[in-house]
Amino acid sequence: MFANGQTVVQIMEQLAPKHYAVENDKIGLQLGTLNKEIRKVVVALDVTDEVVNEAIEAGAELIIAHHAIIYRPLAKLDTATPAGKLYEKLIKHDIAVYISHTNLDVADGGINDWMADLVGIKTEGRQCLEEVHTDKLFKLVVFVPEDHHEKVLQALFNAGAGHIGDYSHCSFNIEGTGTFLPGEGTNPFIGKQGVLEKAKEIRIETIVPHSVHRKVVQAMLKAHPYEEVAYDLYAVDLKGRSFGLGRSGKLDSPVTLGELAEKVKEVFEVPYVRLVGDPNRIIKKAAVLGGSGGRYTRHAQFAGADVLITGDIDYHTAHDALADGLSIIDPGHNVEKIMKQRVAEWLTEQLAARKYETKAVHSSINTEPFRFV
Repeated sequence: MFANGQTVVQIMEQLAPKHYAVENDKIGLQLGTLNKEIRKVVVALDVTDEVVNEAIEAGAELIIAHHAIIYRPLAKLDTATPAGKLYEKLIKHDIAVYISHTNLDVADGGINDWMADLVGIKTEGRQCLEEVHTDKLFKLVVFVPEDHHEKVLQALFNAGAGHIGDYSHCSFNIEGTGTFLPGEGTNPFIGKQGVLEKAKEIRIETIVPHSVHRKVVQAMLKAHPYEEVAYDLYAVDLKGRSFGLGRSGKLDSPVTLGELAEKVKEVFEVPYVRLVGDPNRIIKKAAVLGGSGGRYTRHAQFAGADVLITGDIDYHTAHDALADGLSIIDPGHNVEKIMKQRVAEWLTEQLAARKYETKAVHSSINTEPFRFV
């Protein structure tokens, strides 16, 4: 069985939820329809004419890309222009295009985490450079008969409830007596119709992030034995986990700026990098940001980073960073190509786990527009 396009996208959004995206970012379905069977997905950094030809040859019905093909509202669709020809080819071959951009940058296990892993930034103490989204917190209260307490509690934890900072499985449990009178047409787990029942129950209280609250409630209802479950879910005035752009943290071991530059060239498979700063400087803490990170130099400094690794640094930003004592390694914007293979492998694994035959493959096309001579 092959997955529907909507199903493929729903799975993709488990990795990179749309609400993680920066405001006004051009993400989501940009062309075509998802209301169709998807046999193959091509994951690409950019949607160019060569990438579309590759998707056609592969027999793909969907392209999931990082960079948008439509940046602003279209006044007209002129198929004589390069962009118009591209849209026309996609439509003629019934290939939909879905974009996962800053939401994939922000996501746990997304582009910025992959970059941080590759350059050797420790996971312990790793932080984002700029906060984009904070997960709201809710308090869930549910009343459970004593003999089902452990089953319901574990279902809540397994679904993502009970996290406070670096602590998991957090809950508060109080024994008490619940009362209820089953009405006509009911099939009570405890008691009889028309008879007031008193049952020994346990009140469970736990914290639930907004991002998983539906999943947690569904898991709780499934594990609970009652026909009508008594529970409350309400917002609390506490700050949940923050998600954001970029990453900063200590390196696995100190290196010189020159040594780190060589490592960046190797892990991102680029022929050269632009370097700002003394190659002999010792680097202990680094920051990374996929794409164009010129406006994040102060964020990197505030995080205590010795170097910022990012693309598209302009001349004046480089001078300012040099004066401020921040080193920069610029490997270019195209290093975000690391998302292709990782997303394709993740999607294929997730689809297979759900018994779908749909496959995701990564584009082999090099969309780097610059040539180095």
